[in-house]
Amino acid sequence: MRALSIAATGMLAQQTNVEVIANNLANMNTTGYKEQRADFQDLLYQNIEQAGAQSSDTGTVVPSGIQLGAGVRTAGVYRITGQGDLKSTSNPYDIAINGPGYFRIQMPDGTDAYTRAGNFSLSPQGQIVTDQGYVVQPGIAIPTTATAVSINAQGQVQATIPGQTALQTVGQFELTRFPNDSGLKAQGDNLFTETASSGAPQAGVPGSTGYGTLQQGFLETSNVNAVEEITSLITAQRAYEMNSKVVTTADNMLQMTAQLGG
Repeated sequence: MRALSIAATGMLAQQTNVEVIANNLANMNTTGYKEQRADFQDLLYQNIEQAGAQSSDTGTVVPSGIQLGAGVRTAGVYRITGQGDLKSTSNPYDIAINGPGYFRIQMPDGTDAYTRAGNFSLSPQGQIVTDQGYVVQPGIAIPTTATAVSINAQGQVQATIPGQTALQTVGQFELTRFPNDSGLKAQGDNLFTETASSGAPQAGVPGSTGYGTLQQGFLETSNVNAVEEITSLITAQRAYEMNSKVVTTADNMLQMTAQLGG
């Protein structure tokens, strides 16, 4: 009975759906987190009667035919890259991106990773680093004598040095864009890496065409909407229950068939 296997694929699909929703809810307070959505596709169909086949020697054709589906499968889990809210922290090394773009991070093995989480700090050498100690590219060092640091919307970093009237420019932040943000590979720790699906990284200055601006003293919050997630969770639960009901019904039908055979 096909109904058993079809309903089983439906239950597996909704299980995946619930797992994605659970991860979204778990990351409601994760800095720079982007919600995810599971995408589903129907499986192959068995053609019992081909649409358009001739039904008589006079040239009449079957208008619709008979196709029986085999169920559903998870086609992918895509990332919704909408802007999260900006939350003030008053920390001079907290930097939010308002608009498109990612910070480029140098990993310990020398490769690049990318993040939207701008909760940065200073290393013992005065470099701006992530909370894991990874250097934010292109590598900006704050003088040890600086009494204050200012980062403008275009990513220019200026330090106040005692004895100097003018601010000293010590570095320039860059942002990186990708043709397909959803193709980035999540590595954990709020980091992403380039893949063949994401396309090649494109660096630019904050505030230039196609790139967001920076907001010092702010962090971008998760873009997860709790109400939408709970609604989706209820819908997934009901869909799972309906598929399990199909399994029960198919089982009862098989049971009755077995009894007839007895």
